[in-house]
Amino acid sequence: MGDIKNTIMDGRAVLGIELGSTRIKAVLVDEKNTPIASGSHDWENRLENGIWTYALTDVWTGLQDCYQKMAEDVKTRYGVALEKLGAIGFSAMMHGYLAFDKAGKQLVPFRTWRNTITQEAASKLTKLFQFNIPQRWSISHLYQAILNGEEHVKDVDYITTLDAYIHWQLTGQKVIGVGSASGMFPIDSATKTYYTSMIARFDELVAEKGYPWKVEHLLPKVLVAGDNAGVLTEEGAKLLDPTGTLKAGCPLCPPEGDAGTGMVATNSVKPRTGNVSAGTSVFAMIVLERELQKVYEEIDMVTTPSADAVAMVHCNNCTSDLNAWVGLFREFAESFGIEVDMDKLFYTLYNKALEGDKDCGGLLAYNYFSGEHITGFEEGRPLFVRNPDSRFNLANFMRTHLYTSLGALKVGMDILVKNEHVVVDRITGHGGLFKTKGVGQSILAGAMDATVSVMKTAGEGGAWGIALLASYMLQKEENETLADYLQEKVFGGDEGEKMDPSPENVKGFDAFIRRYQAGLSIERAAVDSLK
Repeated sequence: MGDIKNTIMDGRAVLGIELGSTRIKAVLVDEKNTPIASGSHDWENRLENGIWTYALTDVWTGLQDCYQKMAEDVKTRYGVALEKLGAIGFSAMMHGYLAFDKAGKQLVPFRTWRNTITQEAASKLTKLFQFNIPQRWSISHLYQAILNGEEHVKDVDYITTLDAYIHWQLTGQKVIGVGSASGMFPIDSATKTYYTSMIARFDELVAEKGYPWKVEHLLPKVLVAGDNAGVLTEEGAKLLDPTGTLKAGCPLCPPEGDAGTGMVATNSVKPRTGNVSAGTSVFAMIVLERELQKVYEEIDMVTTPSADAVAMVHCNNCTSDLNAWVGLFREFAESFGIEVDMDKLFYTLYNKALEGDKDCGGLLAYNYFSGEHITGFEEGRPLFVRNPDSRFNLANFMRTHLYTSLGALKVGMDILVKNEHVVVDRITGHGGLFKTKGVGQSILAGAMDATVSVMKTAGEGGAWGIALLASYMLQKEENETLADYLQEKVFGGDEGEKMDPSPENVKGFDAFIRRYQAGLSIERAAVDSLK
């Protein structure tokens, strides 16, 4: 306790903050990268005028509340005020479109990763670049705005992501980590920055519009893990901590996206390793040994925070519908006057799923709160359907909703494994789906037919991951790679608790996924019919 107190008072503690889809989380770590304090703030995106968005005022009130709760945790645990930090790192959900003019004024509401409104732009850019450009990437949003003839485009001076926006406001630096940048515009792993040939092609594509900018000048400067990305300014310190307790001057690491911090938090930055992050959305990140043979619209090519090539299977929907059903069961219990502990409810229902039939007894569900590009949906309608003779019970019902949380991911992963013969030595799961011990891990092992590890730090997630990147910037030795730093100084060879897939679970998930793909026309009918 005394050592931790001295670490805090001496300004050697490192802070990581990640803005996720439903929660902003802060994790403070000591010099051994052990979490010593935390804070969080719940928030939610809104659908306004057909656009999924967060107001920037909500970003700052949420960030300040999260930081204050972490600082209060420090005060409560150690009896000292948090005045100085060794370093800070910011992370956030990747992609999307934040556009500003020369004066720093936001031009249009934040268009988040959840939107599926850029199909025309994404398709045309994929063809132009011969490189898959997903709908949620920043360049897709910019080009779609051009195709739509949106008035604001001529005034754009800077486009960025949420993590890099916050970093800019706190440091004055328009920079971004390479992993997050790879969700804005294609990255060349050899040069560790944007593909110059594609930059030139885009400028040629829009030249006739006569805009007073070149796309390269709109994008943040790319940095890699270990780079110093600026320092906390006086204004930035007051913005983060309005009480004025936090002092300016500490360094910041490059801001990273949640995909990159997930790789770091699971020690999955080496080739032939991968991780699955499962929360509001779900994505698998596989670090490649070689380039893929083809361009797949279902597979995104991004990078690790050190710029190594990564195949990413990203799905917009994961646990939102599952959580909604758990909420319904809570409401049912409360109607009988039963006070419900949510952790116990999740534990009970998740474990009940393990009692279900391996193929879910013929039940089927789609968890599409929003569109799902992997299966070709621009909008979503959550639904549950069964045959009259399906084995309808609570265990099968819960198992179905756990399975469908990974349904679209399974479709994408089969492309990598079966078409491209990508080899993965280790998959690590993290995020909310894996908090109930053994359940999400068992389901994922069956879905991927692979050994899945879950670490004790799985619940810390990306906030801890960005704190590790900030620590790496401070502590790295000359020529020490991020992979070596993580392996030797953070994880010490710990690969977590492993679970092998059972043949019965693999067979059961395969049967479910055949039903899932055959039933997509039901989801299409729901989208078309329920406006």
